[in-house]
Amino acid sequence: MALRLVSRKLGSRFFPMLSFTSQLHSHATSFGFKEVKEEDKSQLVSNVFSSVASNYDLMNDLMSGGLHRLWKDRLVSKLNPFPGMKHLDVAGGTGDVAFRILDTVKSIKYRAIRDPLNDHLLEETHIYVCDINPNMLNVGRKWAIERGYGEDNSLIWVEGNAEKLSFQDQSMDGYTIAFGIRNVTHIEKVLAEAYRVLKRGGRFLCLELSHVEVPVLKDLYDYYSFSVIPALGELVAGDRESYQYLVESIRRFPSQDKFASMIADAGFQKVEYENLVGGVVAIHSGLKF
Repeated sequence: MALRLVSRKLGSRFFPMLSFTSQLHSHATSFGFKEVKEEDKSQLVSNVFSSVASNYDLMNDLMSGGLHRLWKDRLVSKLNPFPGMKHLDVAGGTGDVAFRILDTVKSIKYRAIRDPLNDHLLEETHIYVCDINPNMLNVGRKWAIERGYGEDNSLIWVEGNAEKLSFQDQSMDGYTIAFGIRNVTHIEKVLAEAYRVLKRGGRFLCLELSHVEVPVLKDLYDYYSFSVIPALGELVAGDRESYQYLVESIRRFPSQDKFASMIADAGFQKVEYENLVGGVVAIHSGLKF
């Protein structure tokens, strides 16, 4: 694992947005390796996730060998959840990250119940799970019921667009987005909205498939991505095309340093990222002061 701190000034000067995605004019964007109209991308992405929703978590287990669970645990550990917090998990339809946050909060509240001096930790928590795709949210609600959270008022499911959130300014203590931001049309708008809804002192955290830096591992990862993952998608989910898009979208996503500079340009400070498994995934974070 590698942890890197990126200053806003250096990010703006030395890491200009030279990626294919950022060079596209306002009427075009990328959908995997294809160039499509901006107004068409959200529907194309929605179609992908409508197709994979029922097998989403199973495929995550198969594609990552279960490692995605550890990556999400790491993400939540950086968040430091606390009772009474208002948290927004974007592109979190199946609830995988939200459940981890809620579990952490409940463990803290359990300790508070046993210690009357910590009764301030019994404040009501609100975790908003926001996703643009209703099918993904339906899967999340189903999982919540199976986990015993069906009647838990702490979980609030919201259908919404990450580029135009319905939440008030400075209303959230934390913001997470896992494996979602590379699918949006305008990354800059998502980051601006994250900054807007966070309170002062709030933390932005993004877990995303990224760019492998180790040469030998990169060759193996490329082979696995383009030869194995689409075939696995066809075998398990009956959908090769959606998983072909998945691996292509990763290659179109900005590098770790470029994405860090974008976060800094959105106004966040103390921007840093941590590579996991040689850069197969990266966790980026920033604070709003």
